[in-house]
Amino acid sequence: MKAKRQEKILEIIASESIETQEQLLAALRSAGMNVTQATISRDIKELHLIKEQTGRGSYHYAVSVHKETFSNAGRLRTIFRESVSSFDCAQNLVVLKTLPGLASAACMALDNMHISVLVGSLAGDDTVLLVMRDNESALAFCEDIRKMIE
Repeated sequence: MKAKRQEKILEIIASESIETQEQLLAALRSAGMNVTQATISRDIKELHLIKEQTGRGSYHYAVSVHKETFSNAGRLRTIFRESVSSFDCAQNLVVLKTLPGLASAACMALDNMHISVLVGSLAGDDTVLLVMRDNESALAFCEDIRKMIE
């Protein structure tokens, strides 16, 4: 039920300019889904929807460009909090230091996120090497990692 509802929400915001939760609620109800505003609010958070400005100066719901990065955020945060001890980047490379034996787990979580700017990853025992598409992607991803660890 939840997956179908969230799929319908993504379909609606892709085809209509939805500016408020009330409009989204009405669109879902017209599609035959009986939901509450609280449920929609949770779905918006889980789907990482944001309000972006349209060309007319109004705002509408859209999928965050960082959705892919955080689609498995709960699992990734847990792995990172438990295993990553430090990280740094040099140009388009990001190096993660983990507790001994946990680099593969951290690397696997990253690989399963299908991060578009991640070209490849390599895990040793306590070190992960991430090759990012460019320097800016590496810096932005380090910032994302910092937020996940905090």
